[in-house]
Amino acid sequence: MSKPRKQIHLAAHFPGVNNTTVWSDPRSGSHIEFNSFTHFARTAERAKFDFLFLAEGLRLREQAGHIYDLDVVGRPDTFTVLAALAAVTDRLGLAGTINSTFNEPYEVARQFASLDHLSGGRAAWNVVTSWDAFTGENFRRGGFLREDQRYERAEQFMRTAWELFDSWRGDEIIADKASGVFINDASAGAFAHHDAHFDIVGQFNVPRSPQGRPVIFQAGDSGEGREFAAATADAIFSRHSTFEAGKAFYADVKGRLARYGRTPRDLLVFPAATFVLGDTGSEAHEHAAIVRHQQVSGQTAIRFLEQLWNRDLSSYDPDGPLPEIDPEPGENTIARGRASVRMFSDPLAVAKQWRELAEAKKLSIRELVIEVSGRQSFIGTPSTVAETINRFVQEDASDGFILVPHITPGGLDEFADTVVPLLQERGVFRSEYEGITLRDHLGLPLPGRQDTRTQAAS
Repeated sequence: MSKPRKQIHLAAHFPGVNNTTVWSDPRSGSHIEFNSFTHFARTAERAKFDFLFLAEGLRLREQAGHIYDLDVVGRPDTFTVLAALAAVTDRLGLAGTINSTFNEPYEVARQFASLDHLSGGRAAWNVVTSWDAFTGENFRRGGFLREDQRYERAEQFMRTAWELFDSWRGDEIIADKASGVFINDASAGAFAHHDAHFDIVGQFNVPRSPQGRPVIFQAGDSGEGREFAAATADAIFSRHSTFEAGKAFYADVKGRLARYGRTPRDLLVFPAATFVLGDTGSEAHEHAAIVRHQQVSGQTAIRFLEQLWNRDLSSYDPDGPLPEIDPEPGENTIARGRASVRMFSDPLAVAKQWRELAEAKKLSIRELVIEVSGRQSFIGTPSTVAETINRFVQEDASDGFILVPHITPGGLDEFADTVVPLLQERGVFRSEYEGITLRDHLGLPLPGRQDTRTQAAS
């Protein structure tokens, strides 16, 4: 008996806080005007994507004491944008990154419960921790937390937020057209939470939302991050996007679920991916090479290398060889507020690997940075790309992809018009939304007390 075909999940990431966007392209538009967000969201919804995703930038990043001006350094407030998009979309999920290190559970739970109501059940929360004191200087709760403390706080943050979401059963209010809405239960919204991080008591003032809780995303790749996702998340973002690495990551995180009483269907795996399409494979690869050179200018390459070397390398030729000197060990202070620095836990070892790669392939600094900084890319004809995406999902290397176009806001249009119809023809991607909420789109159950009541009733 043949294995049933899995349904592919697709999402769209509005590019920002990175150097994905090709600014030199005349089609490239604003990253702050609402028309850009509207176009992007409506394209994703027209293509029946599961959700749109916004990342978060809490501080303008710096390098060598100067604002890092080679990528997007600003972003409107996530909740404001998502709430506005709820008014111009009907089914598309609305996912945003909100930090658990510098915010408070009550305010974040209230914001997400409100967004879930305003959108009719389409809210999602990407829970992240903040890793540096530089970012923390913007907040009353500043300072640096060790990795174990960050995840400890994040887990308690999540548990506390869940208590707030679940403090309303859903049947405590009655509506009267003449007099308004009355609370039918004096205990509605009551909560009390006490631990090492949070000491709060009161009543949550937003009734239970359509999803009960927003869909929870997590993006950590460390052992602690994977365990946190297995215990608490509905989906996890992955940077392991090549086929073999994707299969290994997929098996690892799915294998952690059983000890939390969960099944593989309870956690979805989403690698990020770029794409370049062409009428032929060779045309697509030629265009992809041009895009990568546009994304990684000589100046960008030097700045990227400085993040590992922790030195001023402005005197080096980006078209020349790597520096003969080694990275400066210790606290990385050249780049501040950049997540990529976290991946260089052993700069000397990484530099050794890069030197070996550059020597083997005869790569300049710029060519090396293009090689090591690229994420998973689908390059080819629409048919080839559709076939490749389907293979990843059917063979358990992912449950879908978060697509990151290099043109904003119109870069998603071509994929929506050419690749999506081919996936629909294969019967592995929806032609219409069958549900209303984001949990419907992702095949996730309603959480918390609503599930308990449903099970008891059945």
